[in-house]
Amino acid sequence: MPRNLDLTALRSFVSVADAGGVTRAAGMLNLTQSAVSMQLKRLEDSLDVALLDRSARTISLTPAGEQLLGYARSMLKTNDEILERLTATEFEGEIKLGVPHDIIYPVVPAVLKRFAADFPRMHVRLISAPTRRLLEMFSRGEVDLILTTEEDCGQGGKALVELPLLWVGAKGGAAWRKTPLPVAFCSNCIFRSGVLQALNTAEVDWFMAVDSELDNAVEASVSADLAVHVALEGSMSPLTEVIDHGGRLPPLAPQNINLYVLKPEDRASAAMAEIIHQCYAVPRAAPQLLTA
Repeated sequence: MPRNLDLTALRSFVSVADAGGVTRAAGMLNLTQSAVSMQLKRLEDSLDVALLDRSARTISLTPAGEQLLGYARSMLKTNDEILERLTATEFEGEIKLGVPHDIIYPVVPAVLKRFAADFPRMHVRLISAPTRRLLEMFSRGEVDLILTTEEDCGQGGKALVELPLLWVGAKGGAAWRKTPLPVAFCSNCIFRSGVLQALNTAEVDWFMAVDSELDNAVEASVSADLAVHVALEGSMSPLTEVIDHGGRLPPLAPQNINLYVLKPEDRASAAMAEIIHQCYAVPRAAPQLLTA
């Protein structure tokens, strides 16, 4: 039958090793000298080994004690981390994360899952809104962290990754071959003005086939092959593909996914930001192309 080590006795053992004696360790632990001695004796009895060499005037560790010390430190560190994460009141409450609709997948679900595992007492409110609206909310202090899609990075933000902005259409679709080119955009899409300017500069005749305030309306129209749209690499709807247009459509400027943190000194916000950094550091799969 498995036996369990006494963490209280292990803490006394580590304190004695660090302090160099039972008396000083008892003072550090706010215990009596006899209580610490009893815990050490109980620990030695449970392991059936001598952990301390008491033959000299000062206490030293035996070889078995030296071997145990590293394990004891690791066990106590894990114990203290668990208690801090699960019971600390500073990790209770709500944290608000703002993310544009088109970059929720594939990274954000992994971020939310990891944060919930590490901070089970924290509630995450996920706010989906266009980048411009998220930046306005952030400036008013209404969200704790935001992810944005921008060609550059604003003051106080940090670029996580630069991704190509790609032309996308329905799987097997032909809307991109039409003249004038049917395009679909949300009225608040931050890519809209730059993409339309690129079309004008390249002298590509186009018309706004879908002009909606709803991302779902744009996705549905593009998926139905009624228009084309743009998306960051790896962020396409499952019913759309990257168009391999062979130069028929103008190249688009790459975009950053940026992170802004309202209060970097807040431990929960800092932990969320670190998880976001780690998740975006994972390599992303190459996009599938819709060829002519």
